[in-house]
Amino acid sequence: MKPFGFFHLKGISGQIAALVLASTVALHLVVTTAFLISRPDRPDAPPDGARQLTDAALLLGAAEPGERPRLVADLARAFPSLGIEMLAPGTAIVEKGDGPHLHGMRRHLGRGFKAVQLASDGNTRRVGVQLPDGTVIAGHVDGGPRPWFWGGPWLTALMSAFICVTVLGLWAARALTRPLSSFAEAAENFSLDGTAEPLPERGPEEIRSVARALNRMHERIARLMSDRTRMLAAISHDLRTPITRLRLRAEFIEDEGNRKRMLIDLDQMRAMLESVLSLLRDDRKIEAMTLVDIASTLQLVADQFGDMGHVVRYDGPASATAAARPDDLHRGVTNLVENAVRFGAEVTIRLEVSDTTLVIDVEDDGPGISDARKQEMLEPFVRGDDARTMDESIGFGLGLSIARAIALAHGGELSLHDRKPHGLIVRMQLPVSQAPRLAA
Repeated sequence: MKPFGFFHLKGISGQIAALVLASTVALHLVVTTAFLISRPDRPDAPPDGARQLTDAALLLGAAEPGERPRLVADLARAFPSLGIEMLAPGTAIVEKGDGPHLHGMRRHLGRGFKAVQLASDGNTRRVGVQLPDGTVIAGHVDGGPRPWFWGGPWLTALMSAFICVTVLGLWAARALTRPLSSFAEAAENFSLDGTAEPLPERGPEEIRSVARALNRMHERIARLMSDRTRMLAAISHDLRTPITRLRLRAEFIEDEGNRKRMLIDLDQMRAMLESVLSLLRDDRKIEAMTLVDIASTLQLVADQFGDMGHVVRYDGPASATAAARPDDLHRGVTNLVENAVRFGAEVTIRLEVSDTTLVIDVEDDGPGISDARKQEMLEPFVRGDDARTMDESIGFGLGLSIARAIALAHGGELSLHDRKPHGLIVRMQLPVSQAPRLAA
């Protein structure tokens, strides 16, 4: 780590340090401003009615009884809003309630004085104070002192601190998590056709370094797959010619048995080559998503296999429209039905549609697949037979993997389930509305 690299503002650590420092400075500025504006000891602080009445009661209690009328008149002229007056001798005061301002007055008045709440006059409160010699004075109080936290600098400081920390925290969370969200979205939309936009290289230096590394990795993977595709295309082109020559030469073999066996081997080589290229090629033009009548596609596949002598039924709605790639979908379902008719006598293509998902089940009455091998059977070149004989009638173990790749390209999934009492259910689940993407 570089010296003082923690304070490098282009990195995450520097931005967090700057955020904490800015929050602390902003909080101190708000608190200082609140106290400078609302400090109670400033010379022009507005008078408090309860405090004025308390001071007046203490002054009158210390004065001679003959001087009190003159002092009351002077106080009334000095503080007209206080409305101070002396009640007639012998006037009985009746308490009308209590309040926090009375507790403060009683605490400052001390023994010998009695402060009570009188009848209210409008929005102000009338408070009476009985002096030690029984004289009663009364005045108007505007509610008395409020709690220490209400309306003072404390509440303003706390509210401002909460707002500052919340706003800065939300900004920091968004600034740091937005690149991570874009990374997750890029991983979900990863494709090799060149349509995916590169990750934006913005944000803190560490985030930009990760985005730059991911973009380079995407380029390397795309280049590797492109080289592999070109290599397979060259191999397929070079192999087709010698296979064709061998087939022509095999026709001239006089021994019927040897000629037949050689032609079968050549057909297996050709079929295996075409199957591998069908799985691995990605240089074809990507089919566009369009509205497809899924039910018609499934019924078409069932009719095609029925024409070839297989018992294949379709069970589902007469019409069901969803966004899909029609040729890929037809190819995937065809692969599933080919596997089903290879191991079962009767096959059912079942379609169920909900608001968000459509489910295509291809059911057969064959021997099924054990639970231990269900996940393994979805991998390329894994076949259901144990002999591993290269027989085209058994297949090369690519049908399920191709169908699974097509399901993933539609944003769905492919899974294997048991059928009662025996058989297998291959379930393809596709979203009704999805963002088109390509399986990596």
